[in-house]
Amino acid sequence: MKQYNVISENYRNFNLKFQDLSIAELIYPNWFSFKAEIKLADHSKLSLEPIGFWDAKIELKSGEEVIMNFKLGWKGIMINVKSEGAEESYLLKHKGLLNSRYVLIDTSEQEILAVKSDFNWSKFKLDYVIETSEKFDHYKMKEAFLLTIIHAINYQMAMMSAST
Repeated sequence: MKQYNVISENYRNFNLKFQDLSIAELIYPNWFSFKAEIKLADHSKLSLEPIGFWDAKIELKSGEEVIMNFKLGWKGIMINVKSEGAEESYLLKHKGLLNSRYVLIDTSEQEILAVKSDFNWSKFKLDYVIETSEKFDHYKMKEAFLLTIIHAINYQMAMMSAST
């Protein structure tokens, strides 16, 4: 298992780190936006864009090509990844009532990764720790996938807080 850390820099920027090296960044244009940008270590950029009337679905795009999308569902966050002409589906589920842990499972109910949020009360910021399985090591665009998952969690938290 590998461990990644996602550090909230200033409420709008999330820095993805592996072994203390910055490998990608999730950047929001303003504080309460569903639009975002992922900047990878090779300086390439991907965009996260809400679509639909209620911004019910978010797409990850490289230029005009949709690589991934997610939407909220009753069981959790449904994530679809397009790779080499095929599409794979995953479910990101919130685990536990009092803890802030999420797990990503594939269609065969195998756990791919776990995300634990870590709220720092003194700095009033939210960081994440991600632990991945060996299966995740074989995925392409891992950094974009991880930051899309963080965006999905942030999106779900924003939607839940807006409904209360």
